Amino acid sequence: MKLHSLPSIVSRSSKRLGRGYGSGKGGHTSSRGQKGQKSRTKIPAYFVGSSWVWFKRLPFLRGKSRFNSLSPKVTITLTDLSKFKTGSKITKEFLYQEGTITKTELSRAKVKVVGTGKLSKKLSVLVPASASAVSAIKKAGGSCPNHDE
Repeated sequence: MKLHSLPSIVSRSSKRLGRGYGSGKGGHTSSRGQKGQKSRTKIPAYFVGSSWVWFKRLPFLRGKSRFNSLSPKVTITLTDLSKFKTGSKITKEFLYQEGTITKTELSRAKVKVVGTGKLSKKLSVLVPASASAVSAIKKAGGSCPNHDE
């Protein structure tokens, strides 16, 4: 490969600041002015000066809802369950395969069946369910092995 056969560079490289007189951009100050904090080093975006940092001025999250994001909850209604085939075993993995819950909800969330809507199919529910949901599932001919008294 020869120099004349190299492809031509269309974009121009940016000026390298603070590299002396040979950089083509000033001398020892190189466009930074003369003295002061900005001429010597970079300042982080969250720097305020002498006052308190903005995120330390915010109030703490207090109360019971503080840890809600750590354990998200997903509610499945009886109407959602009626979309599945008769005789299906409802587990978290099954709900993920059917696209009812996401991958992160599969690994982190607490899934619970609530008694909203109607169910007419015989299903075996292996995830936690409310009392009204358990009675509706049993009324439809299904079973909740985890909730048998």
